[in-house]
Order: sequence, then structure tokens, then C-alpha cells
Amino acid sequence: MIDDLLKLHEHRPYPLPSGPWVLRQTWRNLLFAHWPLPAEALRALVPQSLQLDTYAGQAWLGVVPFLMRNVHPRGLPSVPGLSHFAELNVRTYVCMAEKQDGQTVDKPGVYFFSLDAANPVAVALARALFRLPYHYAKMAGWESSRGWIEYRSHRCEMDAPPADFAARYRPTGPVYLSARGSLEHWLTERYALYTVDSAGRPYIGEIHHSQWPLQPAVAELQPQKLVGASAALRLPDRPPLLHFVRRIEIAAWRLRRLRA
Repeated sequence: MIDDLLKLHEHRPYPLPSGPWVLRQTWRNLLFAHWPLPAEALRALVPQSLQLDTYAGQAWLGVVPFLMRNVHPRGLPSVPGLSHFAELNVRTYVCMAEKQDGQTVDKPGVYFFSLDAANPVAVALARALFRLPYHYAKMAGWESSRGWIEYRSHRCEMDAPPADFAARYRPTGPVYLSARGSLEHWLTERYALYTVDSAGRPYIGEIHHSQWPLQPAVAELQPQKLVGASAALRLPDRPPLLHFVRRIEIAAWRLRRLRA
């Protein structure tokens, strides 16, 4: 299946990464919840070595709960108790230019303010291998009899800011693919994450998947404490832009220094 996935790449904004992928995973019952925020508010919270990305001059903050399934390194099987867990991230969007095959390529990506996961082993590995601000949390996500996804998260680490999140959400329409140039395409079709080391030097981790099979969604959210603890931000007093994704397969590559 992963070989078939790698053959589907016409939708990408730039070519597949070179070298072998190192991690495979499946994301299920994912909600994209997005709020517009002033670019200067987010610029102050993103490392200076990363370029904040905006859409029509507007920056965006995303809160994304989902369930991880079948997480495993290349060449190894999934392990019960380690390969299935809930995850939640708070993010904004950056875009960096990199030399690839002799050309300078813009690579829109994601910058994470925080990531919570219900698997302490995954948290430790992601911190070490991907330099990401992961936290261990008690989490649960399940589908009710009426099709709602019920989701809860409570951060457990004593030395991290407290953070809680509660939501219920469901799709409200058929699957569709976002159009190039649209806001939803700009928000979702990103194939890189960015982070920095202690010296502020940027790193990139690239991923691949099919184009997001989006559905319109409705949600009841309680994200204020999570966002405040993670990014010193307050959400605007307006409903978020919502999209639901039932399932998507992911291949991920090794984190590496960005080639200027």
C-alpha cells in the first residue's frame, strides 16, 4: 500500500523527498479547526529563523485532534499498545525555501506550538528524533452512536503548562478535494513540518499522503485553556473554520537541517 501511495504525487506542490521514508502511520477521525489571527501576534511566537506564512495577509492558528493508528518504523510491524493512540496539536503555518535538484523550491509547512499524545514512548521518541514540543496526556477519542466523535485530553506532565481540551465533532457533508488557491487548500495541503534547534537553526521533516479527503464539519469545542497554555494566545470570539477527515495514510521522512 505504501508503494501505491508514493505513486500518487501529482497533487504535491513540489517533488517527493529523496531517500527512503522512515515512519508510517494512519490518521483517523481528524478535525481541522482554524481561526484567523493577526500576523504580528503569531510572528512574535514563531522562531525568527522561520518565515511565517499568511493567506491574503492573514495568519491562521489550527487546533487538530485525531487518532493515530498503525504507527511503525520502516521494516517493523505495528506493536499493540504502542502503535495506536490519540494526538492533538496546536499549530500555525510557515513557508521556507530550500535548494532541491539545483532549484530553489518554496515548501509550505507547519510549525507546532505544542503536541499532546497519549503514548509516553511516542512522546519521548518524537522529542528526541523530531525536536518537537510533545507532551504526555491522558486522552480518549471515540465515535458515539449518532456519529459524533467525542474527544478529551488532559496533559499529565508536572513540569509542563497545564492544558485541557474537550470536543465533539462530526462531518456534515460529502468528501471533496480542495481547489488550488483556496483557503482550505492553503491550510491543509502542506507536506513539511519545521522546527529549530537550541541555536535557532531550522530543520525540516517531510511527509507524503494523498490529497486531503475533506468534509465540512460541525463541532462543539473547549480549546481556550489548551491554546493559552501552549502559545500564550487567545482565540478570537468567532466560530472556527471546520473540516473533517475520516482517514488518511502518511509516510514520513527523517528530520534534517534545512538546506539554504
